[in-house]
Amino acid sequence: MEVKTSLLDNMIGVGDMVLLEPLSEESFIENLKKRFDHNEIYTYIGSVVISMNPYKSLSIYSAEKVEEYRNRNFYELSPHIYALADEAYRSLRHQDKDQCILITGESGAGKTEASKFVMSYVAAVCGKGQEVNKVKEQLLQSNPVLEAFGNAKTVRNDNSSRFGKYMDIEFDFKGDPLGGVISNYLLEKSRVVKQPRGERNFHIFYQLLSGASDDMLKKLKLDRDFSKYNYLSLDSATVNGLDDAASFRTVRNAMQIVGFMEDEVQSILELIAAVLKLGNIEFKPESRVNGFDESRVKDKNDLKEMCELLGIEQSVLERAFSFRTVEAKMEKVSTTLNVAQAYYARDALAKNLYSRLFTWLVNRINESIKAQTKTRKKVMGVLDIYGFEIFEDNSFEQFIINYCNEKLQQIFIELTLREEQEEYIREGIEWTNIEYFNNAIICDLIENNKNGILAMLDEECLRPGTVTDETFLDKLNTVCAEHQHFESRLSKNSKFLTDHSLPHNCFRIQHYAGKVLYRVEGFVDKNNDLLYRDLSQAMYKANHNLIKLLFPEGNPAKVNLKRPPTAGFQFRASVGTLMKNLLTKNPNYIRCIKPNDKKAAHIFTDSLVCHQVRYLGLMENVRVRRAGYAFRQAYEPCLERYKMLCKQTWPHWKGPAREGVEVLLSDLQVPAEEFAYGRSKIFIRNPRTLFFLEEKRRQCLEDLAALIQKIYRGWKCRTHFLLLKKSQVVVAAWYRRFAQQKKYQKIRCSALVVQSFIRGWKARKLLRELKHKKRCEEAVTTISAYWHGTQARWELRRLKKEAWNKHAVSVIWAAWLGTKARRELQKLKHEACSKQAVSVIWACWQGTKVRREYRKFFRANAGKKIYDFTIQRIIQKYYLGLKKTMPSMSPIDKSWSTCPYGFLDGTHQELRRIFHLWRCKKYRSQFTEEKKATYEEKLAASELFKDKKALYPSSVSQPFKGDYVEITKNPKYQKLNSLVEDKVLLADVVSKINRANGKGTPRIFLLTKKCLVLADQKTGQVKASVPLPDLSSVFVSTQNDGFFALKLREGATSAAKGDYLLSSDRLIEIITKLYCTGAASAERNQIKIDISDEFLVQFKQDKVCVKFIQGTPKNSNSVSCKRKNNRLLEVSVPSP
Repeated sequence: MEVKTSLLDNMIGVGDMVLLEPLSEESFIENLKKRFDHNEIYTYIGSVVISMNPYKSLSIYSAEKVEEYRNRNFYELSPHIYALADEAYRSLRHQDKDQCILITGESGAGKTEASKFVMSYVAAVCGKGQEVNKVKEQLLQSNPVLEAFGNAKTVRNDNSSRFGKYMDIEFDFKGDPLGGVISNYLLEKSRVVKQPRGERNFHIFYQLLSGASDDMLKKLKLDRDFSKYNYLSLDSATVNGLDDAASFRTVRNAMQIVGFMEDEVQSILELIAAVLKLGNIEFKPESRVNGFDESRVKDKNDLKEMCELLGIEQSVLERAFSFRTVEAKMEKVSTTLNVAQAYYARDALAKNLYSRLFTWLVNRINESIKAQTKTRKKVMGVLDIYGFEIFEDNSFEQFIINYCNEKLQQIFIELTLREEQEEYIREGIEWTNIEYFNNAIICDLIENNKNGILAMLDEECLRPGTVTDETFLDKLNTVCAEHQHFESRLSKNSKFLTDHSLPHNCFRIQHYAGKVLYRVEGFVDKNNDLLYRDLSQAMYKANHNLIKLLFPEGNPAKVNLKRPPTAGFQFRASVGTLMKNLLTKNPNYIRCIKPNDKKAAHIFTDSLVCHQVRYLGLMENVRVRRAGYAFRQAYEPCLERYKMLCKQTWPHWKGPAREGVEVLLSDLQVPAEEFAYGRSKIFIRNPRTLFFLEEKRRQCLEDLAALIQKIYRGWKCRTHFLLLKKSQVVVAAWYRRFAQQKKYQKIRCSALVVQSFIRGWKARKLLRELKHKKRCEEAVTTISAYWHGTQARWELRRLKKEAWNKHAVSVIWAAWLGTKARRELQKLKHEACSKQAVSVIWACWQGTKVRREYRKFFRANAGKKIYDFTIQRIIQKYYLGLKKTMPSMSPIDKSWSTCPYGFLDGTHQELRRIFHLWRCKKYRSQFTEEKKATYEEKLAASELFKDKKALYPSSVSQPFKGDYVEITKNPKYQKLNSLVEDKVLLADVVSKINRANGKGTPRIFLLTKKCLVLADQKTGQVKASVPLPDLSSVFVSTQNDGFFALKLREGATSAAKGDYLLSSDRLIEIITKLYCTGAASAERNQIKIDISDEFLVQFKQDKVCVKFIQGTPKNSNSVSCKRKNNRLLEVSVPSP
């Protein structure tokens, strides 16, 4: 018997909610939770699939799973999205029915992933071949491209689709894919210019900056630092689990597979870079003669780079940001734009540029994936569209998204009821009318051509005169006041006048999913979606092919004065087209549910799931499904599953399957009102009846299992006994054979022992005879050897005696010759001694004569010679001693040895002076030019402040570094560094003292050879620039503080705002460098340094006295500054 699995086997909870008993909202949620806890994320409501987002990877999407669900009945296996995809594909291929799969749910519920699983399954089960595989690959690879440009990170979802997508996949008669068509709905283009807190812009911006090569970024004039672009939010720039660099490589590869040319990809990236540059353009007001303000671009660098990327003349785009031209018939009126209008124009251009690029991308993908043949095609549509949205602040985007979901809910109810009714009619079952909530009244409230909200919004946008969001709300309050699903504080309906949960600038609509509060602020502007004609024309003039395609209305030859359709009108038309398209296809539903708001696995929030179940209408769907018959099944699988419950049908039924089911149910005595016979299916009304059958089947299976076990155990025991009996016979035979072998081996072993003993006796006897014979032969040999030895020894003694006699003669002769030689030697030695004695006596005599002659000369000159020799010896000893006691080469080492001789004191001091000068020269020769300049500055500081300023001693040991903020390396100040033309001599953070309260504001202090600059520490914006010739003097106190005042020359241009009172911990270095910079220039006068505890500072028109006193301030040992009156600032310095 072939064993088949079923939806009801090994079920965790209830796999089909239609079978849930009892049916209530609590039991519905509990069943979902129970299945979710066991990683069963799919549940059925009839043919509708409920999908729970697990927020983790599950091993249920493998190739083995695809094969498991391939060509299987929908209810044959446990619930899975593959079952729905397979059912839709088989209906398309075999029944020639166009299909559509509608995937709905709120953001983060897993709609995008569900659409990917559906497409991957269809791609896996359809035909093979080179051309087919290419089409499948292009269809699948279109997803990464659209996700990069249309998805973003939100607080609810790290990969949230910010547009609606409907894809028609076209198949041939064999079921092989031919191509596809993608439709997009309402891209959230406002995200380009502004993102809510905790969210990101579209993925492509971050992917480009993270994954592009350095050369590509250089060509696009971009930098990897996200903080340099105003359109990119920084609080969520990086997302855990998202590798932007790897995603960029995936997108580039996908675009290549889909069919984008390299120059098209480059053009797309240039437009993305242009949008980023556009966000950095800032404006400043400029007064005109007529009294109106005109906007001007602050820093034209980003504007220039953007124009270079797009091939636009900079002056044309700059004028478009400053002026607006309005055409009416034959007249043209040009008006200036203020700063707010310029920012609006900039953001409108960025949004239009990105949204039109996205639309072009979708059209370009459609060109690549469209079917090449013109034969009739079968179509499967996949709809992945935004779910119902209820935020704290709901605006125009949420309004039209929820309108779209109302339409989808309406078509869902209609198609579900229609499918149910058609099945009953097809099977010949009587149809029962079902009561349900029809949301057509809500759709009519929104889309009615006369009194609908969208129609009134369009009418308000087209109305002449002053149009605001408040006038639109007033109109709604007038027209929709009596509508039962519309609520407003200002409407004629008095019951909402005291509703404080309803603000005055809001209205509330009671949708099928619940009440939603909409704030009318921005409705009119977002519906108008205006882009000034000057900007369109500027874009059309670009030398960039793609830009010209995106802005066709900018062509001067095709000027159209007709107002473009509003965003609401376009969306309503596209939704209407979508609904007509869906009604022509057989629907399949996937309802996605988000289990929690934390995007974490294993967390199930009951209240959140309950809310989604309500607004998705899942309980209503179950009730509609159960209104007639809760369960239906074809006769063949029903009989196959339950045939063991009846003796007549078990184990095989010979007749038709329907008759077998009738016999089965009659035998089980199931009441007739609990079931009905259709043409091909059995219909069961109550789930209890199905569970009764399942319980009976379970008991029967247990009995059958016990019977099978009994028969198996008997067979096993009989088989074991027969095996034992056969084994006993074999063992006995083997034992008898073994015993005979042992006996034979014993006899054989005994014979071998006797034989061995006899052979041993014979061998020993022969050995004794051989040994005796051998000993006789050895005795003769020994005697002969002894005789020959005696003869040899006698001959040796004779030879030795002859040799000894010869040796004795040689020794005697040698001794005689030695005696003779020694005698001759003694004779020669005696003669030599006589000659030497004569020579010594002669030498002594000659010496005596010389000494007698020299004695007279020595007495006259010996004294002076001895004195000169003594003095020379003393000086030599002095120098050698000085060499050993020489001090170190450090110029600050003052040690020197004492002079051991008084007459050398002068020489001793002069040598000390010469040595000190020499080692100073050696020390100076090691200095670099930079170090020399530093010591010169230290010397200048000593001349200026030594014994004059109490702060000076603590600064002596501190080196003068100059650049304390690393302005050339810090990317934050790169722009500020580029504004300064000369080399920066000093860069430090100082405090600018406010005369109003004496508090300090941090400023960056930059000093160059020509000027000093004060800039904002956070933004790097230049606040003041003072040329050094305008600086007359600097005032400091004598105390241990860091306050100093920069006195500007009267009448100088930079003196308009008055003098500057600053404070710094590095006061000595700052003023020294100011003084040295002024002294190095021959063109300007010397900067004067005044040191006084009281001086005057000019603040604009007023002179303020700054007075320094000693005392104990509140803030421990720090210096404090307080305003005493309008003319006095008092600085309290701690006592030393």
